[in-house]
Amino acid sequence: MPTVVIDGTPIAYTDTGAPGARPDAATIVFGHGLLFGGWMFRSQIDALRGDYRCVTLDWRGQGDTPPTADGYDMETLTGDAVGVIRTLGIGPVHWVGLSMGGFIGQRLAARHGQLLRSLTLLDTSAEAEEPDKIGEYKRLALAWRLVGGGPILHKITPHMFGPRFRADPANADLLDEWATRLRSRSRRAVREAVRGVADRLPVDHEIPAITMPTLVVVGADDIATPPARSERLADLIPSAQLHTLADCGHSSSLEQPAAITALLREFLAEIDHTRI
Repeated sequence: MPTVVIDGTPIAYTDTGAPGARPDAATIVFGHGLLFGGWMFRSQIDALRGDYRCVTLDWRGQGDTPPTADGYDMETLTGDAVGVIRTLGIGPVHWVGLSMGGFIGQRLAARHGQLLRSLTLLDTSAEAEEPDKIGEYKRLALAWRLVGGGPILHKITPHMFGPRFRADPANADLLDEWATRLRSRSRRAVREAVRGVADRLPVDHEIPAITMPTLVVVGADDIATPPARSERLADLIPSAQLHTLADCGHSSSLEQPAAITALLREFLAEIDHTRI
């Protein structure tokens, strides 16, 4: 996977390039959720790459971006995202962020609005982590650092995927793929990434200033960032659209890929039509 060096740190990314028939097509940048990588958007990219240039980036210590000594906080990761967009010369972009990628997307939209055409926020929140979850997440992260994922993976999976998805045997291969990819990451980096999310500061006081078109989507069964948090997001961002997906947990791009793709296609097409 190629990398771009941002402030001395190599950030892994993928880039489909502009569609052959649309050399001037807008770019979608996908920001993945905690404990994943840009691969979690592969279904959306396969469907949309004929109309858009599609770029993913992997956060520090996740996906194919190597671990770093520090910099796992949301502010540093926002700087990494700004650096990737500017280095690749692709702005303004449509930003699609799930969970952790949504934390970054909100900061980009509020502070670097000139880099974005639109904002899509999947299963995410503008608030600090819920107090009762901070301790749980940090304990799980420490256990992962000490003993690896095997003994505790069963405690993490329900946070990442909804009950209906987990119960369907047809999804066993994808769940195994996710677990295998996660176990291959640096234990220390996984711990630091979790701590970066758990300790994040709220941005709910910033996001009312967001002016670009915004789509907010959440799974009805998301326990990591419950629907009430997405409802608050949509209330705070002027003219934001809100959609709730039934029988869907936290990882909506993987659990209901066709639904997410359809919502994105309709939302982005409306923006492109308005710009004509």
